[in-house]
Amino acid sequence: MSAGSFLKALRAEGLTVVEVGDWRDHNRNHKGPWGPVHGVMIHHTVTKGSARTVEICRRGYEGLPGPLCHGVITKDGRVHLVGYGRANHAGFGDDEVLRAVIAEKGLPPDNEANTDGNRHFYGFECENLGDGKDPWPAVQLEAIEKAAAAVCRYHGW
Repeated sequence: MSAGSFLKALRAEGLTVVEVGDWRDHNRNHKGPWGPVHGVMIHHTVTKGSARTVEICRRGYEGLPGPLCHGVITKDGRVHLVGYGRANHAGFGDDEVLRAVIAEKGLPPDNEANTDGNRHFYGFECENLGDGKDPWPAVQLEAIEKAAAAVCRYHGW
C-alpha cells in the first residue's frame, strides 16, 4: 500500500487524520527494507499530552530514533501520521510467531528473537500511560479499532 492509499484507507473508515510534516517520506528504510507487511501492531506510549506524544513518536529519543510508528492515536481520537515505511516500533520477534500471524493461526510460544518486526508490521502508538489508571476514552478506542480495520480491510486480512 502506498502512503496515499494508507491515508485514503484511514479516512474511508471515518477517521480524522492529521498529517505531520513530511510523514510520507519519514522512515528508517535506510536500515533495511519495509515489507512484505503482515499485520498491525498497537502499542501505548507511556506518555502524557498529545503534542508531546506526537513529537516523541515522530522524532524518537536517545537510543531509539523515530519514527516510532506510522500513526499516533491521541485521546481525542485523531490519528497523527508521523511516518510511512520502516519505523522503530516492533523490534525483533520469533519467526514462528510471524508465520502464525501470516497463517492467521494461534500463536506459538515466543522463544527467540530472530525476525525483524519493524519490517513486517504497520504500527500505531496510542497516547496512554499504561498504568491502569489513565483512561482510554471511547473516541480513542474507536479510532484504534478503525485504524486497524482500515489496514486489514485494504489488505484483505
